[in-house]
Amino acid sequence: MRSSRRCPLLVPVLVCAAAVLLARPTAAEGGSGGGEADSGVSTKVMRLYEEATVATRRYEVGHREAEKQRAKARRSEQLLAREQKHIAALHEDLGRIVRAQYRQGGGIPYAAQVILANTPEELMRSQHVFSQADLAVETAVAKSRRAEAWLAAEQARAAALWRDLEKRNGELAGMKRVIQAKLDEARRVLQSQADASAAAGTCRSPVRLDGVHAKITRKWVTPVEGYRLSAGFGSGGARWANRHTGQDFAVPIGTVVRAAGAGKVVKVTCGGAFGMEIVIEHPGGYCTQYAHLAAVMVGQGDRVAAGQWIAQSGTTGNSTGPHLHFEVRATPELGSSVDPVPWLTARGVKL
Repeated sequence: MRSSRRCPLLVPVLVCAAAVLLARPTAAEGGSGGGEADSGVSTKVMRLYEEATVATRRYEVGHREAEKQRAKARRSEQLLAREQKHIAALHEDLGRIVRAQYRQGGGIPYAAQVILANTPEELMRSQHVFSQADLAVETAVAKSRRAEAWLAAEQARAAALWRDLEKRNGELAGMKRVIQAKLDEARRVLQSQADASAAAGTCRSPVRLDGVHAKITRKWVTPVEGYRLSAGFGSGGARWANRHTGQDFAVPIGTVVRAAGAGKVVKVTCGGAFGMEIVIEHPGGYCTQYAHLAAVMVGQGDRVAAGQWIAQSGTTGNSTGPHLHFEVRATPELGSSVDPVPWLTARGVKL
């Protein structure tokens, strides 16, 4: 599978904020303990994801607004330059009228013009023509001057607002960098805990959070959001004994992993090539596997709904970088996998 769907890397499940604020770890269920500590790190990662998303949205909104104001300032500047050129042309017209008046007697004293005129009508007509021309040009010049003043004020206002927005965006960018640094550190701690569990081959207690899935009416969903498809089913590689047995979704450490469909958790393990993994059996006999995880939110025997949060992605086991390895199997065991992409497509999920 070579095609990909690209989304911003910092796009968590939109209900994350409400879920995290209400999140409360419950008592550890099975495993080797450490559930409370894991819950704190997992919750922190999800909270920081939401903060990063909010900061990114605010920055993007501010950036778009700044671009609008900058474009407005540029348009006003262009219109101002055009108006100034128009005023210069009007002044040139006025100069031509004055020169024409002089050449046609406009510079001769009025008493001489009266003596030299053939008839009174000719004198009045010449005076009226030049007066009308003078008035028309002077009116146009005054109108253009008013337009020039308005455009200059508009250009100044737009430029000032643009500078204010740019300053605010700089502050938002700094906030984003701080949040991202905290998120990177929280991911590191989460992955470190996961590596320790995978090395020991013993899963820690599930991270139990209240309200950990949105209300989804669809029967099947993608296992993660905001992903990039990487290694596909059947592809070759030095890290696999034969061929790749699933579809990889490239996502950052700590990304929420969802149950692709309703079913029962039949396997939760934390060692071997898949690192930390979950297998869910669905009605009809098919199973889905979620591997290379950093934390699990369900235990063996749990019933899950489509779209329910079951884990956080990581890079445990035989993994070269953060991603979710997703398989569809005819049985819960390795060796019965089918291509997940057409399988999901047949169920209304397009990757």
